[in-house]
Amino acid sequence: MKELHVSIVAPEKVLFEGTVKLVTLPGSMGSFSILPQHAPIVSSLKAGTVSYVTTAGEEHSLEVQGGFVEQSGNEVSVCVV
Repeated sequence: MKELHVSIVAPEKVLFEGTVKLVTLPGSMGSFSILPQHAPIVSSLKAGTVSYVTTAGEEHSLEVQGGFVEQSGNEVSVCVV
């Protein structure tokens, strides 16, 4: 099974780090999902919900006020406020 390694960090702490099946983000132009082997992307984020499904099938979400995401080679880095 293909998976993504995701790091979600805020200025004060790491909110999540692990492998997921997918992550959905509140992009400035609308919500979008990143799956394994997604094309590389850099995007700003607006206020909304970041959600992800772990490889164990657990669904999680957290509210953010904005930030940015960078994805390349099944590595996703999300910086939020």
